[in-house]
Amino acid sequence: MKRLLLLLLSASCLFANASEKILFVGNSYLYYNNSVHNHVENLLREHYENESVDTKLTAIGGSKLQHHSIDQILNYKNFNLDKPVNKIIFQGGSSEVITAKSRENFAATAKNYSEKAQAMGIETYLYMTHAYRDSDARYEENLIEKIKLTYYEAGEISNSTVIPVGIAFEIAYRKNPNIKLHLPDGTHPTMLGTYLASATVFTTLTEESPEGLMYDYMGRVSAKDRIFLQKVAWEAHLTNKNNLKVRDLRNTK
Repeated sequence: MKRLLLLLLSASCLFANASEKILFVGNSYLYYNNSVHNHVENLLREHYENESVDTKLTAIGGSKLQHHSIDQILNYKNFNLDKPVNKIIFQGGSSEVITAKSRENFAATAKNYSEKAQAMGIETYLYMTHAYRDSDARYEENLIEKIKLTYYEAGEISNSTVIPVGIAFEIAYRKNPNIKLHLPDGTHPTMLGTYLASATVFTTLTEESPEGLMYDYMGRVSAKDRIFLQKVAWEAHLTNKNNLKVRDLRNTK
């Protein structure tokens, strides 16, 4: 996969005056399809009925969380800001969930980065990745259980809120096996996958359902898909809130 470094991406020039400033940190899972951060911003703006929210992204293609410099991320002057963001969403590499050692390393990084951000008064979130499809060589059945364990353990020790994107993908496929959330490579999201991820982030940030929001990325998401994916995002949120039992997940390994 071509490695890209995307820094300081913003949906608008209003970031400096926004009351809700959110920084996304991750890789290509975020920046495909005009980027999750842009879609989240549009959903939030419609929800709040104003422009008091803005988002930014720093992403490295194929990266693990540890490949990002937390000190660079927390230096708000790197983003041409006069003060820090108030929320950071950390997304790990998809392969960080596969082995016990990689899960341990991810959790340690998430804890370190989150604690540094929290010391500055920043709320921290962990963006749970989705599982591979069988066209990806790394595919394994029930990988979502490792993903949930990874992110819930990391969320627990880092005092960060988990955004259940991976759970949302599983629910969507269970309800509609024919929906296309992955590209043919079995790893990256389609536009529908990105929309579902964005709706799930929205729901976690607001703790409200996205159902009824009309944002459809200039008609690229059909009304039928928009309604379905918004419902799935809310169901994933409720599942997330009701099943944050790390000890139960450990018993399923």
